[in-house]
Amino acid sequence: MTDRALANGTRRTLEHAPHLVFFLVVGVAAVRLLALDSPLCPQIVGVSGLLAVVYGTGLGLWNRLGPAVRAAWITTLLTLWGLLLFLAPTPLTWAYAWCGVPLACAALRALGRRAALVAVGAISLLLGGRLLGSTGRLDLEMALVPVAAVWGTVALYRSQQRDAAERQRLLEELRSTRDVLAEEQRRAGVLAERARIARDLHDTLAQELAGSLMLLQAAERDWDRRPDAARTRVRAVADGLDGNLAETRRIIHDLTPSAVAEAGLEGSLRLLCAQVEQAGAAAQVRFRSAGEPRPVLDEQAAATLFRVAQGTLANVRDHSRAAHVLVTLHHEADRVELDVQDDGVGFDPAGAAGAPALSTRGFGLPGARARLREYGGDLRVTSAPGRGTHVRAVLPAATPRLTSATAG
Repeated sequence: MTDRALANGTRRTLEHAPHLVFFLVVGVAAVRLLALDSPLCPQIVGVSGLLAVVYGTGLGLWNRLGPAVRAAWITTLLTLWGLLLFLAPTPLTWAYAWCGVPLACAALRALGRRAALVAVGAISLLLGGRLLGSTGRLDLEMALVPVAAVWGTVALYRSQQRDAAERQRLLEELRSTRDVLAEEQRRAGVLAERARIARDLHDTLAQELAGSLMLLQAAERDWDRRPDAARTRVRAVADGLDGNLAETRRIIHDLTPSAVAEAGLEGSLRLLCAQVEQAGAAAQVRFRSAGEPRPVLDEQAAATLFRVAQGTLANVRDHSRAAHVLVTLHHEADRVELDVQDDGVGFDPAGAAGAPALSTRGFGLPGARARLREYGGDLRVTSAPGRGTHVRAVLPAATPRLTSATAG
C-alpha cells in the first residue's frame, strides 16, 4: 500500500467512524423504545427519525454545502437532539446521550475552530443538564462521565485531524520533491545524450572531415605539378563525403523521436524486424516476446535498447550473410533482455578489435556497451567463424539513469 493510499484510508476511517456510531446509537435506542411501550413513543420515533434523516442528508450533500449551510445543519441537529433528550424517558436518556459524541465530531468537521468549540460547549450543557435532571438529584458523576467522553473524543478527533493534515502536507512535499528529482534526472539525461552525440560526431564526422580537408589541401598543392595525384585525392574526398553523408543521415535518424514512444518497445521491435526482413537483410527475421510484459523501463532506457537492436540488425544486413534471424525480448521480474541471434558467417570476438557487430552504427561495441551501462545494463556478444552471432543486451528494471560523471 502506498503512502497516499494509507493517508486516504486513515482519513476515510476518521470521517466515517462517528457516522456509524451515530446511526448505531439511534437504531439501538429505537429498539429499546419499542420494548418500553412508552406513550411518547410516536413523538420520540418521529424526532429521532427526523434527526437521522437530517444527519444523513447533510452527509450525502456534504460537498455541495457551503459554510453557512453547514452551520445551519449543525444547529438543526443540535436542536433536534436536545428535543429528543428531553422527550426520551429516563431509561433511554443514556442511549440518546451518546449521540453527543458523533455530533461533536460533526461540528468539528463542519465548523471553524471557534464555532466548533461553541457547538461542543452547547452539547456539553445539553447533555449535563439532561442527565442531572433525569435523576432528580445532584449526581455529578453521572453527568460528568458522558461530558468527559465527549471532550475526550473531541481531543482525539482534533489530534487525528492534525496528524492527517500533517501527513497530507508531507505527502505533498514528497511529491514535489519527486517532481524536482525527475526534472533533474531528465536534465542529466539530456546532458549525457549531448555528450554521447558529441562523442559520435567527434569519432566519425569530425575526424573524416579533417582528413578530407588535409587531402584537399594536398591536392591543391599537387594540382599543377602532379595532376593525377591531385585528382586521386579529390576522388578519395568525394568517396569519403559520400560515406559522411550516410553517417549524417544515420545520426539524424537516431535523433528523431523514437518509435518506442509511440508503439512501445515490443511494438517498435516487431515493426523493425518486419522492415529489416523486407529490406533483404535475411530470408527470415522473426520477433518473439517471452514473459509477461511489464512497464519496467523508462522511455530513454527502452529507446537505448531499441537502438542496440537497430545497430545489430544493420550489421546482420551488412556483414553476416545470415538466412535466419531471431530477435527475442525477455521480460523478467528484475530485468529486460534483448537477444539477437543469426546463423551467418560469424567472427572471432577476441581477435576482432573492429568487430563488425554494431560497428556501422557509429559507436561500435564499446559505445553500445557504455550506453547500456549508463542504465545499469550490459552487452554480451557470442560468436565464432561459421557459427553465427548472438548479441544479448540486458537492462535492469526501473533503474534510474546515471549521469555521465557517475557512469565514468
